[in-house]
Amino acid sequence: MSNLPIRILIADDHPIFRDGLRRLLESEPDLCVVGEAADGAEAVALAQELKPDILLLDLAMPRMPGLEALRELNVANSPVRTILLTASAERSQIAEALQLGARGVVLKESATQLLLKSIAAVMAGSYWVGRDSVPDLQQLILDKVAPEPPGSRYGLTRREMQMVAAIVEGSSNREIAHKFNVREDTVKHHLTSIFGKLGVSTRLELALFAIEHRLVAKARTARTAGA
Repeated sequence: MSNLPIRILIADDHPIFRDGLRRLLESEPDLCVVGEAADGAEAVALAQELKPDILLLDLAMPRMPGLEALRELNVANSPVRTILLTASAERSQIAEALQLGARGVVLKESATQLLLKSIAAVMAGSYWVGRDSVPDLQQLILDKVAPEPPGSRYGLTRREMQMVAAIVEGSSNREIAHKFNVREDTVKHHLTSIFGKLGVSTRLELALFAIEHRLVAKARTARTAGA
């Protein structure tokens, strides 16, 4: 494992907050702040120039807000791991941010240790929302009151609905193949079809889409009905 410090870029339009956060982070021996940005456009430019490990990104900033900066970084395929560090966030914003590539969301009012834990979790490959990792994200988004469109609207077959349920539950392709007694290539074929119908490109985006649009309950019903 590398002994190099985690390189962090801070993006927030309040200089006093940035200064305090820099001091806090640099008091940790394994963290190093490599740059500061005062708006989203500057954050995108510095992320591409400095190539930090972590971008701590505020949502509400001038010139280019946080979600738009995320969109730019996503289009550019930036490898930076972004954690939204914000005063408040709507559930829809959290879902959109994760779909755009964010790896975590932490409220500014959170204790210092939560921010440090979120950085460690994201660097280890996990996702972090609020006070916990990604499992609690499902309940967070399920509370959204948006009406559920019918599954047939997307042209999903019963088998594809079963696949969606399995993905939301965190099953691997191998586990799905075993569950439905099919080959892994068949699972991949179904997922390619599902991605195309729902307009998503990753398993995480698929899970978020299914949860946000309340396809999960339908998928579970289809699963229990059999193949």
